[in-house]
Amino acid sequence: MDGDAFFVGVEVAKNPKLKGLPVVTGEERGIVSALSYEAKALGVVRGMPIFKIKKDFPKVIILPGDYASYIRYSAMMFDIVRRYVDDVEEYSIDECFADLTGLDRPLKMTYLQIAERIKNEINKELQLSVSIGVAPTKVLAKVASKWVKPNGLTSIDIKTAPDFLAKTPIEKIWGIGPQTSEFLKRRCIDTAHDFVSKDIAWVKHNLSKPYEIIWQELSGVSLMNIDPIKKTVYSSMQKTRSFHPATNDKKFLLSQISKHVEDACTKARHFHLVPKKISIFLKDKDFKFTTVSIHVPSPTNAPEILISLAKKQFDKMHVRGTLYRTTGVVLQDLISGLVSQNDLFGGTDEAHKFERIHAQIDSLENKFGRHVVYLASTHNALKQKKVGTDSDDLDRNLLFL
Repeated sequence: MDGDAFFVGVEVAKNPKLKGLPVVTGEERGIVSALSYEAKALGVVRGMPIFKIKKDFPKVIILPGDYASYIRYSAMMFDIVRRYVDDVEEYSIDECFADLTGLDRPLKMTYLQIAERIKNEINKELQLSVSIGVAPTKVLAKVASKWVKPNGLTSIDIKTAPDFLAKTPIEKIWGIGPQTSEFLKRRCIDTAHDFVSKDIAWVKHNLSKPYEIIWQELSGVSLMNIDPIKKTVYSSMQKTRSFHPATNDKKFLLSQISKHVEDACTKARHFHLVPKKISIFLKDKDFKFTTVSIHVPSPTNAPEILISLAKKQFDKMHVRGTLYRTTGVVLQDLISGLVSQNDLFGGTDEAHKFERIHAQIDSLENKFGRHVVYLASTHNALKQKKVGTDSDDLDRNLLFL
């Protein structure tokens, strides 16, 4: 099951007057993070700068993202699925897999009828539109869920699968990325049907194990099990931002990293997590990465301490004359902040002081919005925005940070 334009769908559910209108979210980020089908029909695309929307599409309604509401609606949506199915895997904030196997008899409905009942109840109770694919394997179900959008319900079985796969470009298959799809296309494998038509020995010889599993799943053999355990452990949190034109402006780049750290720490505090390690990276205009990992002596989600560590390494990374297009920060080896409090050594008092301050700042932001208070080192990133700023971090996947 896949939500249809989920973020905007939630905004419409909250305010039905928006129904049928071109709507985008992302005002607070300066770029389009989600858009309605009506906005898409006008030519709006995700990642488009908000200033360009205002200039070129004056009829489009621009809203800030309401991430708390998106999480709340996501939970209610998955709860409706669980009325019928015990084994539900929350794949992202607006997508899930559900194992219907054997439920047709006790529910006295076909699998397609169960899916339709779920879809209708989500639509009626939450005013949200979802598209569902019913198939014998995860990968085929994923193909089916994308077949008709919005508000689609598509069934694929072993007999009909070849017809669907013949019309599905290889790059549209879940789990096959750009590099692998280009590798396959160079060998005249343009569709999913071309791929499954290859002998399994060819797949094993030319590709790694995950693609062998995808081949099996496309062939109707179920190997990917449903993972019904709700995700409560997060190993890392990442914030990135791309911008154009590319720049060598050291002050601007460092301020971007500062903002990433602040935003990542806000998320970490929400889940009561602290990082044992932090990585920062720069990507230049030729898409080459420079990355450094930093050990955090006293795990903390206070950005002041992490930014101080990052600044010491930034000078070693930054090369004069090189134009950079992306900055990023990853909080790694996350552990419970509630447990780690007794395990901190050196700098503990300073960390606790900053953490208490940020607890108050978080309360202010919950009331008045993001960045009502921010570090001076983040100022340039918030105020000096490059023309055409776009973002790699769209917070599409808030449940799986």
